[in-house]
Amino acid sequence: MTDAAAHDGAMLRRGLLDRSNTASTVWADSAYRSKANEGFMDAHGFKSEVHRRKPKGRPMAPNIRRGNTTRSAVRAAVEPVFSHQKGAMALTVRTVGIARAKAKIGLANLTYNIRRLVFHERRAGLA
Repeated sequence: MTDAAAHDGAMLRRGLLDRSNTASTVWADSAYRSKANEGFMDAHGFKSEVHRRKPKGRPMAPNIRRGNTTRSAVRAAVEPVFSHQKGAMALTVRTVGIARAKAKIGLANLTYNIRRLVFHERRAGLA
């Protein structure tokens, strides 16, 4: 977690990736694509599935568009969580200090998970 002034792409090499995680594939938007980040991922055994940017002033090549579409299908599975937290839960993080922001986001994640558990328990009870 960083303050809003930090560029997302620069954080990849500063501890965003965790080797203790059993997954080695990195799914991210184009803000994380750079030669430095791609080299870092290769050197540390990560497989890059980072979106590619559209070339300035030119149309995107069809093969790159297809690749981005495939990546988007996988990434879309996690987007509803953030959408729910931002919309239904009205999550806005405006705190003084990173520790408070981490606590607020952690509580929002816990609340979301409890809501999902209640939803699935009710669904199982109806069946």
